[in-house]
Amino acid sequence: MKLGLQIDSFTWPGGAEAIGSTLARITRQADDLGFDSIWVMDHFFQIRGVGRPEEPMLEGMTALGYMAAHSSRARLGLMVGGVHYRHPGLWVKATTTLDVLSGGRAWLGIGAAWNAEESHGLAFPFPPLGERFELLEETLQIAQAMFEGERGSEGTFDGRHYHAARLLNSPQSLSRPRVPIMVGGGGEKKTLRLVAQYADACNVFGSPEAIARKYAILDRHCEAVGRDPDEIERSTLQDVRISRDGRSGTASPSQVVDQFGDLADVGVQHVIVSLDRVHVPDQLDLLGQAVLPLVHAL
Repeated sequence: MKLGLQIDSFTWPGGAEAIGSTLARITRQADDLGFDSIWVMDHFFQIRGVGRPEEPMLEGMTALGYMAAHSSRARLGLMVGGVHYRHPGLWVKATTTLDVLSGGRAWLGIGAAWNAEESHGLAFPFPPLGERFELLEETLQIAQAMFEGERGSEGTFDGRHYHAARLLNSPQSLSRPRVPIMVGGGGEKKTLRLVAQYADACNVFGSPEAIARKYAILDRHCEAVGRDPDEIERSTLQDVRISRDGRSGTASPSQVVDQFGDLADVGVQHVIVSLDRVHVPDQLDLLGQAVLPLVHAL
């Protein structure tokens, strides 16, 4: 099993002046510990459940470019990009740039999005959900074409929402046959169908039972489109509060390993962790030293 780290908050000691140095340190530490992937959210306001909208939030692709310069082995991605934030060609060019400059370590993480407050607050469109799914499918089609060959398909695309005259992608990604595409979300009729048809990984969350249900539905979508389900990496996003003794509402390392073992039993191949107090070095060390080697053995 792989273990990834999501950095979902930048509310750290020292204020804005310390965000850069703290993010660089966390990235280097996670990379040195052997985390398989490092992610940031693609949001512009902090989201409910993590903090107040006014709390610091970095733009995701810019943050990943900075993180690429402070790491050497972990893959880097958005968990996950809101499709309406960027037009398809910009999605592919930005992700290809990250892949080339990181030495072939990018993910393209993308989904239909949900946070209308950001769009309304910052004056960019927030299409209805059905339209966002249409945008997502066309974006995935364009991404596949642009990642083909040495410089993309260089063909055209004529969809309902997007019209492209030349799908050129130069330089091409170092990741081959393409930058892996993760579609986030567990929607059973649309999202998981798009995973089956276009993606290299899914990301769902919940209990092991809920995740197993989503994976079973994904398998049925794969059968319907003629896709081998083993081609799709099964990932999940999980919150972790950890301490050495497991007191005060935290879990001990052995309890975290047991939790991830239950996830492995239902088919999870890649657990991505939102770690409480990730800016505290001892927290990340504990997860990396006491949990990561055992997770890799699952």
